[in-house]
Amino acid sequence: MNMKSIYILIAAFSIFAASCKEQRTDISTNDVMNTKSADGNTNADLPEIKFEEETHDFGRITQGEKVTYNFKFKNTGGANLIISSASGSCGCTIPDYPKKPILPGEEANVNVVFASEGKSGIVEKSVTIVTNCEPSTRIIYIKANIIVPTSANPSELPTAH
Repeated sequence: MNMKSIYILIAAFSIFAASCKEQRTDISTNDVMNTKSADGNTNADLPEIKFEEETHDFGRITQGEKVTYNFKFKNTGGANLIISSASGSCGCTIPDYPKKPILPGEEANVNVVFASEGKSGIVEKSVTIVTNCEPSTRIIYIKANIIVPTSANPSELPTAH
């Protein structure tokens, strides 16, 4: 393969990757800009995210079980709240968050799904949420005590060969 072909392939891939990005036309630059100046003076109200609870304990669950919890929050600030990303501390913790601005006084949820497959004992996982609030990063937590099931039926136990 010659260099020209490689450049064309790279350009085509770059265009394809850029076209797959999620377009968010419902958010203005005014929503994203933090209006607090360097000296601490505020020119306008900022959004503020207030969770009803920042930690949820699922208690005892069986290994392999998928559990879900909705972390309810409210924008208690004076400007639109934007969540730009939410990521779990591992692949077993999947958050889903509102993609549209949360208006002042409005409530919404960050839905977290935890898959306990391959896990055992007491586990604690986190979800990092990035917003246009001050501070911009918030962390919520889930906990569970994962019980490994035991087989009561002898025919289900592994046999030595």
